[in-house]
Amino acid sequence: MEDVRARLAALPEVERVEIAGSLRRRKETVGDADLLAISRRPERVMEVFVSLPEVEHVYEKGETRSRVKFRNGLDVDLRVVPRESFGAALQYFTGSKEHNIALRRIAERMGLKLNEYGLFRGERRIAGRTEEEVYEALGLAYIPPELREDRGEIEAAREGRLPRLIEYGDLRGDLQVQTNWTDGANSIEEMAREAKRLGLQYIAITDHTRSLAMTRGSDEAKLLEQIAEIRRLNRTLTGIRLLTGAEVNIRKDGTLDIRDDVLAQLDVVGIAVHSHFNMSRQEMTERIARAMRNPHADILFHPTGRVLLKREPYDVDIDEIIRVARETGTILEIDAYPERLDLKDEHIRKAVEAGVKLVIDSDAHHVGHFRVLHYGIAQARRGWARREDILNTLPCEEFLAHLKDGRKRRRRA
Repeated sequence: MEDVRARLAALPEVERVEIAGSLRRRKETVGDADLLAISRRPERVMEVFVSLPEVEHVYEKGETRSRVKFRNGLDVDLRVVPRESFGAALQYFTGSKEHNIALRRIAERMGLKLNEYGLFRGERRIAGRTEEEVYEALGLAYIPPELREDRGEIEAAREGRLPRLIEYGDLRGDLQVQTNWTDGANSIEEMAREAKRLGLQYIAITDHTRSLAMTRGSDEAKLLEQIAEIRRLNRTLTGIRLLTGAEVNIRKDGTLDIRDDVLAQLDVVGIAVHSHFNMSRQEMTERIARAMRNPHADILFHPTGRVLLKREPYDVDIDEIIRVARETGTILEIDAYPERLDLKDEHIRKAVEAGVKLVIDSDAHHVGHFRVLHYGIAQARRGWARREDILNTLPCEEFLAHLKDGRKRRRRA
């Protein structure tokens, strides 16, 4: 959708185009998309819009609003609005519905009227050109789109308590990267060079372990061989640091499928459930909690195991997992892969409020997968996460120091 927005914005008749709706709020699934534009020739913009190569069907074509269906199944609306109303329209069509209702109630209590055309006192528009001036006129700090779900953000904006959210360029590392040593498509070196090209400073190579036979998972001998290869590459690569690691399988009884003496040699140990998804809530929770108490278990990968629109999360007490993470210093992952987005936003917020540290990882199996990291950042922002809540915003040495402290903490427990 960003590509479509950019093409429309490049038209000489267009002053500005922005994405609105649930896509702008960065919800994990969206049913349609909304675009808003300012243009001195709206009829020309509509003609270009309905003629885009992505368009499969035109539902409606008007002077200032058109609605189409893209070939990928997404319904897309385009509205051209006046410059003086653009901010109010962007706020209104971004939503959510619940957020907008709450704002209208505030306006009513102030003797004002708020709609997509602006904020009015009687017939006089007092705000509407920008979103910022709408929120300011209502006595609120500007609320980032990802927070607009009426989950306390309005009260926080009124009281000056909104968090300074992690920004989209803040990540320095990626701690879940698979290669062709197991089920990935590219070599370690190819993954490293692409990560460097995209601006990352370090990545952990976390190929699957032996219990996942379908991925040619690594046993202890293969892991030791890979450690040697990563150390060799670190002597030749510049501008990127490779960390040794593994995505270690959590067995049904909560033990890990790699010996502790080998785990101790890895920079980053991720643990994950990949089997026996149908255990009871108590059994699954106890299984994961036991694994988290292993001294070498640094990060719990994709903590609830969900695959969006395909597989429900396994039945686990996430509140207990967050409590154990706080007790043990185990880090919880936000898996940025679009089909996972695990943790979900509500769980991220719970973790942040509990003081549990998080990382955002791509779960990359191909050089192209590093580009999904922004989905994880969006998910973190929806969970009210700040930069300081996300450990892979740290420089590499500071990140590794945190892992070492966590291992010491678990050994003492």
